Amino acid sequence: MKNVKKAILAYSGGLDTSIIVSWLKENYGCEVITVTADLGQGDVETAGLEAKALASGASKAIILDLTEEFLTDYAFPTLQAGAVYEGLYLLGTATARPLIAKKLVEVAHAEGADAIAHGCTGKGNDQVRFELGVKALDPSLKLIAPWREWTIESREDAVAYAQEHNIPIGSVAESVYSRDANLWHISHEGGVLEDPWAEPEEDMFKVSSAPEAAPDDPEYLTIEFEHGLPVGVNGCAMGAVELLTMLNGLAATHGVGRADIVENRLVGMKSRGVYETPGGTVLYAALQGLESLCLDRETLHYKAIVAQKMADLVYYGLWFSPLRQALQAFVTEATACVTGTVRLKLFKGSCVVVGRTSPNSLYLEAFATFGKDEVYNQSDAEGFINLFGLPLTVKALAAQNGDSSASPASIGVSVGG
Repeated sequence: MKNVKKAILAYSGGLDTSIIVSWLKENYGCEVITVTADLGQGDVETAGLEAKALASGASKAIILDLTEEFLTDYAFPTLQAGAVYEGLYLLGTATARPLIAKKLVEVAHAEGADAIAHGCTGKGNDQVRFELGVKALDPSLKLIAPWREWTIESREDAVAYAQEHNIPIGSVAESVYSRDANLWHISHEGGVLEDPWAEPEEDMFKVSSAPEAAPDDPEYLTIEFEHGLPVGVNGCAMGAVELLTMLNGLAATHGVGRADIVENRLVGMKSRGVYETPGGTVLYAALQGLESLCLDRETLHYKAIVAQKMADLVYYGLWFSPLRQALQAFVTEATACVTGTVRLKLFKGSCVVVGRTSPNSLYLEAFATFGKDEVYNQSDAEGFINLFGLPLTVKALAAQNGDSSASPASIGVSVGG
């Protein structure tokens, strides 16, 4: 433990990271610099953190505004891929962790530090995400996870440690829920949610209205995309932060974006979490609607396979892996034509695509119409069906006659058009 001279601590200002500052100095004898990532979670969570970190014993406290970078380089590329973990989780925490890890490494280099520390527990996914990010970017940095080393076992132990070491922690009152928030989402774990049968309490939610209490009139809006990325709302061009902030407000008002999930953590256990992702939910629905118009069948179907793999890689903390980067290149190429406008209806918790248009649309009414057309000879379908179904025909004939060498002609069956 005495081989560390200076450590960079991922710092939230909560009880755990507050006592970690002192614990690192006491047990590693090192200087501690804290780094806090502002990902759009709001001033309430970042206000006063610099003073608090210094009062806890840090030699320096750094707060980084990463909201724009988080959306443009992490959340939006994940959206563009269509990546959703286990069909419901829009990866709000998972996409933030590699960015934080990257900044921790950058600060470590700038400050001449030789270690990075975090306050993740040994049960969660985040310890993996942080540490794999550091290993991918600078494996020479030592990683310190106090929860895997110290004798503190409970919140009461942590409070006692803080009081013994005169660490300012303010009020020790804390929600029964464990939360993670950024501009993309807020997650809730613990409390009544540890019973998978229990319905979430309404006062747990921090962002979205209850669908039952949402307005009685639906709201229509349009979202503009270029190359698979959102660039405007209701005809107004917007940057990433402004766009998502607006969509969060609209969708949350109508109760859109809640997800109640029992998910498979990377470390092997199941956990139950409730997520509020209002703007992200609208963007996923809109992009899917536009892709249905612009992508050919084989690309659309294969992109769904890529999306599933991408979701796993992001969830597992493998953002900087060669495979994730290669899949992102495929996504960029595949969505180059996904440009256009989508119209959606928000109403009491639902988000429905009700219209889509694109200069790159592959939908041709002349082919798809149920009315009279001049471009499609319906009799051609017979030959197509005969050839497409030939393997089924052959299998059935062989089974009926018990002779796999029998020819269709000898049996008296035609497979031609």
